Amino acid sequence: MPSTAPHVSRPLSPAPVRRGDFLLVTCQGGAEAALCQRQQDILPLLIKGAWRRGVVTFRLPSLGAGTPHFDPPDDFTPDLIFARAVIRSYGQVSGASDSERIQKLLALTGPAGWDNVHVWQRDHRTEVSPVAIRAALITALAVRLQPADPALQPCVQSSLHTGIDQPMARPGDLVLDCMIDSADRWWVGWHRAASPSSCWPGGIHPVSLPADKVSRAWLKLDEALATFDLTLRPGTRAVELGAAPGGACQRLLEAGLSVVGIDPALVDTRVAALKNFEQWRMRARDVRLKNFRGFDWVVADMNIDPTSTLESIGRIVTASGVRPEGIIATLKLPEWSRADSLGAWLKLFGQWGYSPRARQLSTGGREVCVVALKSAGPAGRRRATRPPGR
Repeated sequence: MPSTAPHVSRPLSPAPVRRGDFLLVTCQGGAEAALCQRQQDILPLLIKGAWRRGVVTFRLPSLGAGTPHFDPPDDFTPDLIFARAVIRSYGQVSGASDSERIQKLLALTGPAGWDNVHVWQRDHRTEVSPVAIRAALITALAVRLQPADPALQPCVQSSLHTGIDQPMARPGDLVLDCMIDSADRWWVGWHRAASPSSCWPGGIHPVSLPADKVSRAWLKLDEALATFDLTLRPGTRAVELGAAPGGACQRLLEAGLSVVGIDPALVDTRVAALKNFEQWRMRARDVRLKNFRGFDWVVADMNIDPTSTLESIGRIVTASGVRPEGIIATLKLPEWSRADSLGAWLKLFGQWGYSPRARQLSTGGREVCVVALKSAGPAGRRRATRPPGR
């Protein structure tokens, strides 16, 4: 598995001598089976271990007679789609007090030069203080934190998902992870920060919905742009299918794009009044295909079956003269079992001439965000077909 860490100019802290024998992977509660199916598809050597709602562990194969050896790189960030955080796990510590658990944690991890500490809760309803636990760990471990890079810390606020307020890691940082499983039990592990989400505590987008945004679609698009490291060029054009009440349009407009929102329902007046916004009050399927020419992005977050969402997108991006550079689509999962069709759905983007990546965002519900960029070179484009899995 290739390294995913970006190039960093500073020397990297060496990985801990004790590496841990498990991977601990967190996810949205309910997504455990979909996560394990994805693991079987791309990492079949892993052996499923313990699991609870929102977390699954996998034992790493050990070196032995007839057993393949798999030792992931420090910055291991597999494309598990439903994963939030992936860490190298030492196991659990428990005790009657934070100080007792910290002493057991020190014995478990051994000496290491940590650059940062991430503490988060498996269940945000657990009555503990991740901020206080993190402060105690930093003191006990003598971690010398480097000043946060303001460019990497946009709008870090108290998250609705975790109740934490702590800085992101820098790419390349060696991070000690402490996931609070219950009031008296913690999971302990580590990772090397690499992908944007691996810089966030627990892989959770560290931004709350600002009060002036009209819907959570703003927040989901904000996370998608950060997760997939997308830069939207000011002056380009985007069309959103199913735009009302306009949260995603609002985020696109803030990035400097010209935006058309398509929806029979009116968007919020705060969005409708913004410069460079226009609404077409109709269903997307009623828009003449030639009107989609000249758009650089197609965005869709419609509360309909994923096959219908894909039919709407395919109708547009396979039309003559329509060739946006990217697609940002949210595919709703009415039932978790529908995740079995995800592979077939992603193949459709390839048939349309796009390279897709998918992730279940921490700010979303039972859904998957797909970002697909136009493939380089001549694209073997086909007419849109009805997606499987209905």
